[in-house]
Amino acid sequence: MKISESWLREWVNPAIGTDELVAQLTMAGLEVDAVETVAGDFTGVIVGEIVGCEQHPDADKLRVCQVAGLESLSQVVCGAPNARVGIKIPFATIGAKLPEFDIKKAKLRGVESFGMLCGQAELKAGDDDSGVWELAADAPVGANLREYLNLDDKLIEVDLTPNRSDCLSVKGIAREVGVLNRAPVSAPAIAAVPATISDTFPVNLEAGYACGRYVGRVIRNIDITRPSPAWLQDKLVRSGLRSIDAVVDVTNYVLLELGQPMHAFDLSKLSSAIHVRLAQQGESIQLLDGQEIKLNADTMVIADQQKALAIAGIMGGKESAVSEATRDIFLESAFFNPLAIAGRARSYGLHTDSSHRFERGVDYSLQLDAIERATALLLEIVGGEAGPVVHVTNEHLPQERQVTLRKARIVSGLSLEMDDDEVVDILARLGLTLQSQNAEGWVFAVPSYRFDISIEADLLEELARVYGYNRLPTRSLAAPLDIEPHPEAKMGLPALRNQLIARGYQEAITYSFIEPKLSALFDPEVSPVVLRNPISADMAAMRTSLMPGLVSVLRNNLNRQQNRVRLFESGLRFVPSADGLKQEAMLAGLIYGSRAPESWANVAELVDFFDLKGDLKSLLALTGDESAFTIKAGSHSALHPGQTADIYRDNEWQGVIGALHPSLLQQLDIPQAVYLFEVRLSSLLKARIPAFTSLSKFPEVRRDLALLVDRDLAADKLLTAVKDQAGEYLIDLKVFDVYMGKGIDPHRKSVAMGLTFQHPSRTLNEDEINASIDSIVQYLGVNFSATLR
Repeated sequence: MKISESWLREWVNPAIGTDELVAQLTMAGLEVDAVETVAGDFTGVIVGEIVGCEQHPDADKLRVCQVAGLESLSQVVCGAPNARVGIKIPFATIGAKLPEFDIKKAKLRGVESFGMLCGQAELKAGDDDSGVWELAADAPVGANLREYLNLDDKLIEVDLTPNRSDCLSVKGIAREVGVLNRAPVSAPAIAAVPATISDTFPVNLEAGYACGRYVGRVIRNIDITRPSPAWLQDKLVRSGLRSIDAVVDVTNYVLLELGQPMHAFDLSKLSSAIHVRLAQQGESIQLLDGQEIKLNADTMVIADQQKALAIAGIMGGKESAVSEATRDIFLESAFFNPLAIAGRARSYGLHTDSSHRFERGVDYSLQLDAIERATALLLEIVGGEAGPVVHVTNEHLPQERQVTLRKARIVSGLSLEMDDDEVVDILARLGLTLQSQNAEGWVFAVPSYRFDISIEADLLEELARVYGYNRLPTRSLAAPLDIEPHPEAKMGLPALRNQLIARGYQEAITYSFIEPKLSALFDPEVSPVVLRNPISADMAAMRTSLMPGLVSVLRNNLNRQQNRVRLFESGLRFVPSADGLKQEAMLAGLIYGSRAPESWANVAELVDFFDLKGDLKSLLALTGDESAFTIKAGSHSALHPGQTADIYRDNEWQGVIGALHPSLLQQLDIPQAVYLFEVRLSSLLKARIPAFTSLSKFPEVRRDLALLVDRDLAADKLLTAVKDQAGEYLIDLKVFDVYMGKGIDPHRKSVAMGLTFQHPSRTLNEDEINASIDSIVQYLGVNFSATLR
């Protein structure tokens, strides 16, 4: 909303400057977006009158004018097409400083010019650049133009929040400024205009809750040819509205002054009575802006016996509009429920000053004052005879509200103890009326214009606004918050993410819903939970595994020519059980394509099972307790029978790793092998606390053993047996070679292991090492039929 500072100061004039006023409004919640000047910075411009005007002897488009305003007439050469004898205009004298240039004595086509006749554009006082600025006929010749037109005025643009509709008027802003500065507000006296004729026009309220009050009045024999006075036009223009005719100007003026939208109908174009009703579906109306629209049944209209005359609270119709031929009018002022107006204008692509106010809330007690104010102005400007006021209400008119405010709530909400007298004073200046008071607090009646006050917290906000947000005490946030200990034996998910990212993986995030057919391919033994109202048919089942989602992401990447893919995802899987739906946090990974990125230095090899196993074991190593995990041959319906392993921790199953089953590869149209793992996240987040062990300064001793064992014997069993038999000084054990082929029994294989021994406090001797080796060989021979190669 744009408001003229000088107009505001007619209502309330605190002893503060513009900057302080703007800051004050903003701090009170009425944010000021901009402050503009009414005109540019200029001096030396007076009110002049053209008393003589002749054609320039050597230029068709120039005139030589004789201008009154100084002690003697001044000759001015002017090119404005509207320059003529008798009009009063801005006259920039010699030495005047205009916004963009200074005025000096000049000679135009051989004729001397002693000044300049100015248009609005030269003075930056408006957008009209069609010619010289024609002032009012009663403008005092010789007067300083800035003083006469009050061009030192400022325009304050206030950006109001939707709840502060009470400030969508000069009256509302003045009320706030008066409260903030303890300054008196001088509202214009609004007296009832006595009726001089008995003519009325019937009104019927048929829209139920949508319209609780409608006020109307007949005014006859107006002279609409009379223009609005200059002071009224200036106030409209400075508020962003253009002057149209006196009747429309007055209704717009009351809208800006009091905040009550109004409308005037040409009485001769109305039939029988006014009906405030809901529109019929598809009913048409031609609006004031010329467009014809079809109305919806939820739209309220002002109609007569035959047709819709206006969209209530939004815009009037063209057919019943006031025109140059109008002599009698029906003036209306109404209260419409905000819920009945909200959204209606936007549904038709409209937004008007009336709809902006009605959909936020208009004072439901303002309608009588507004029509009396408008009537008085109209009779003063266009004359006429006013009939009695027709005032119709129904049971849907809002009732007075009361709100309780507790003293203890002020202390807890504002951290401030306010004197009882100050609380009552602030709220009373805001228009609230004290109803009762006791030791605990007060009960206040809320004024009709404050739609935003309904609960105790609203009163606290009002106290804080007026008291001053910057005066409220500040304190640090204090709360009895117990910081939960973070056990060292619990690892975080970010560490696992970072490890996989460092190994070339990218994190995927997929939906928890998958296609039921895809779920059946990966987990046929489990019936997933099916959604009653799925987003789409391919997202109808809750996933029982993260692997289908990762494979779907892989297929999307393959369809986009990405031939080397490494993905991981963490999330929940949903497995039905006898105890209900079990939600388990899992971590899954997938690799596909070449082992290394394409490069002249890399061999083009495809990934295999052991690439993925190595990545998985790097995650297990993060726990610091890799020895607690075992990976054993296993089976899974979606994985290759010969390349699948189960993951255990402390002999409890935790997950699976393996190659995607060849039949699934074919069904999903994936050309090469895919390797996946899925493991319970809880098993990876449980870490072992590191313990210090001093380093031995004595030498290590390494012995290598090459053993012939059955081909089907897992190397892991050999390693476990070796660790059990080697004794406490074995510090490292690894398999460095596995051989099957020429020179070895076809049913056997060679497994070569490196054993490293070290004593913490002395050097181990040969006999001790040999004893351990002999014990190992003997045990393996008895239990696994192993022989030295």
